[in-house]
Amino acid sequence: MQNIMTKPLVLDLSQVSADDVAIVGGKCASLGELFRELTAQGVKAVDGFSTTSDAYHSLLETNNLKKKLQKLLKNLDVENLDELARVGGEARALMLETEFPKAVETAILKAYASLCERIGKKACEVAVRSSATAEDLPDASFAGQQDTILNVTGEKRLIEACHECYASLWTDRAISYRTARGFDHFEVALSIGVQPMVRSDIACSGVMFTLDTESGFREAVVINGAWGLGEAVVQGMATPDEWVVFKPTLKLGFRPIVTRKLGVKEVKMVFADDGTGTQVRDVVESQRKRFCLAGFEVLQLATWACKIEDHYSKRAGKHQPMDIEWAKDGITGELFILQARPETVHTQKETNFVETYRLSDNHGAPLVTGVAVGEKIAHGKVHVLLNPDKLKEFKAGDILVTSMTDPAWEPIMKRASAIVTERGGRTCHSAIISRELGLPCIVGTGNATEILKSGTEATVSCAEGERGNIYYGKIDFSVDKRFITNDERPQTQVMMNVGDPDRAFAASMLPNDGVGLARLEFIINNHIGIHPMALVNYPNLKRRDDIDEIARRIGEEDPKEFFVRSLSEGIAKIAAAFYPKDVIVRMSDFKSNEYAKLIGGLEYEPIEENPMLGFRGASRYYDDRYKAGFRLECLALQRVREDMGLINVKAMIPFCRTVEEGEKVIALMAEHGVRQGENELEIYAMCELPANVVFADEFLQVFDGYSIGSNDLTQLALGLDRDSEMVAHLFDERNGAVEKMVAMAIEAAKRNGKKIGICGQAPSDYPEFAKFLVEKGINSISLNPDTVIQTTHTILETEKELKQSQSAAK
Repeated sequence: MQNIMTKPLVLDLSQVSADDVAIVGGKCASLGELFRELTAQGVKAVDGFSTTSDAYHSLLETNNLKKKLQKLLKNLDVENLDELARVGGEARALMLETEFPKAVETAILKAYASLCERIGKKACEVAVRSSATAEDLPDASFAGQQDTILNVTGEKRLIEACHECYASLWTDRAISYRTARGFDHFEVALSIGVQPMVRSDIACSGVMFTLDTESGFREAVVINGAWGLGEAVVQGMATPDEWVVFKPTLKLGFRPIVTRKLGVKEVKMVFADDGTGTQVRDVVESQRKRFCLAGFEVLQLATWACKIEDHYSKRAGKHQPMDIEWAKDGITGELFILQARPETVHTQKETNFVETYRLSDNHGAPLVTGVAVGEKIAHGKVHVLLNPDKLKEFKAGDILVTSMTDPAWEPIMKRASAIVTERGGRTCHSAIISRELGLPCIVGTGNATEILKSGTEATVSCAEGERGNIYYGKIDFSVDKRFITNDERPQTQVMMNVGDPDRAFAASMLPNDGVGLARLEFIINNHIGIHPMALVNYPNLKRRDDIDEIARRIGEEDPKEFFVRSLSEGIAKIAAAFYPKDVIVRMSDFKSNEYAKLIGGLEYEPIEENPMLGFRGASRYYDDRYKAGFRLECLALQRVREDMGLINVKAMIPFCRTVEEGEKVIALMAEHGVRQGENELEIYAMCELPANVVFADEFLQVFDGYSIGSNDLTQLALGLDRDSEMVAHLFDERNGAVEKMVAMAIEAAKRNGKKIGICGQAPSDYPEFAKFLVEKGINSISLNPDTVIQTTHTILETEKELKQSQSAAK
């Protein structure tokens, strides 16, 4: 046996840094780095101590333990689950039967006494965390592969917990995981971190990432939280609340919470009634309906996350996204950072291509929905599995459907074609492992094990936004893989049409010059669903059903604040995704029949013979029947620009029939705090009426620019209803009359020194129309995301041809 007195067996976290992974493992090295370096920057990290790898090796050398384990593991086939279970069980038993060397036990107890003294307690409650020396490497997360034991009190229980931690290095899932990743079992040592418990059992806790965990967008902090101890979030027992904070303007002192979603928070983990260990309890209904953090606490955590990321990035010499655990102490009300480690999934992803999955339209309504993890689609037979003891029944290619997963499920997760759980959020164990394995995963469904039946063929789709859907049967889908490059950009700006905030981060990865059209009606319809005037007048509505449904949706929130907050967050997420590039937000342009479909809408909308040409666009904004609703739209826009600092947002007015109407709307916006020219605010108009073309010089004295709406311009130039299938064959933006109007509008904009772009469908559908626009000298072309790369090539080729013809003419 080596002389274990020559090297330290225990180190206080104040003695540990990120350079000490080989000594104390990845987790404890990070804990030490946090406590030593970030506390001075105002980040509240937790004190503690760590055993060293030498303490672990000294245990292996006791009673020939290492040789016994090597013999046991020789020629093990981890794919044979029965054999894996037998070997894992025997390995853990060997670890637990081997007594700690006296020097190791003495060192741990001495450090524990010192820690309790530092925090002013005789016998403090501690968390005992395992830390593998190969943990948190760039190509492996080791997510939950070893045990964490919470609420440990007293010397005897502490030694037992440490013993259990060491034994957890030989669980079935840990053996399988190391084998799959090519790690030598005996080159991975285990350290144990011991820290005082933050009393989040009577408050809340969770995890946060300094990037968007789905798209890999790196300018966001994603925070998940639930009541009680953080294991409920990490293990997916509770579907958490979620917030997304935009880093660049947060660092400038703004309050950019661009997303908040209320989680179900079904259960919470708390201290056990006997004072040691933990237990799981149901969360009462009133707590489920409340966010577990206030807005200022979310911003505080996000600020700390940025400081942690900046520190680790500086150490790494490159941008280093982080995976961080946090907790709130229910006694003091203080927030704490429990641990931080490098994010390991998106950091390793190939970034020079985008992979787009598209589901065919040939399917019915989804059987089950939940939170989508990733953006892929998969087929397979449903296998509902609630008992991990029956893992060997699972067949490769099946869809794993269960209540939740923990690390014990890892040996079969890699066999699945997709994973569906009833609980958990985007940062739970199921989500983390499925991203690492490249599998589509849907979490937080609530009822998947009841609705889905084993043996049924199903399709799991994560390609339809943030909601994931499971459909009956094998539904066709396509995969489009496109390589992207920013090496060559056209002179004509290539912007995008983006209506869905849930897809904005992913869309921003494409080469682009901003957003030429962000439709408010998409956000109102999909994220609010209530008529603005119904919220203005709530609860004084005629229909009882409308009152009840609005009450259910808004909860305890003020109805008008619900609208402003929801709309501002939708706008802000799109603006953040493309910041600092321009994002042109078109104010609402529902038709009366479309507004009527919103909750409470029937009470406020007229019945029109032709809504396409009726009460829509600018004419609504100053009308008493909608004026109060438009005020809410303006307040949302103001909040995005002033409170969140996203001044890249510009406004656009649709269907403006006269110059006087344009002046009236701009004056009304100023009354509501959205002032043209203030803080770089530009206000554009849609150019979609013949009047907008004929009086372009006059309109462009009022507005800062034009965006051509080719759909309505075609409709009105050709005198046909674009919603009528009877004349659909005549609808063509390439018609000479339409092209002549487009050319006239571009000429007028140039004449007046104003910007002009196009956000209609035509250039997305017809390459020749995009070519025509470039030849006429349009400033920008806004496209659907799926046509951006292809149309950019068309634009580049057209610009080259123009340059060549101009050179030849000289």
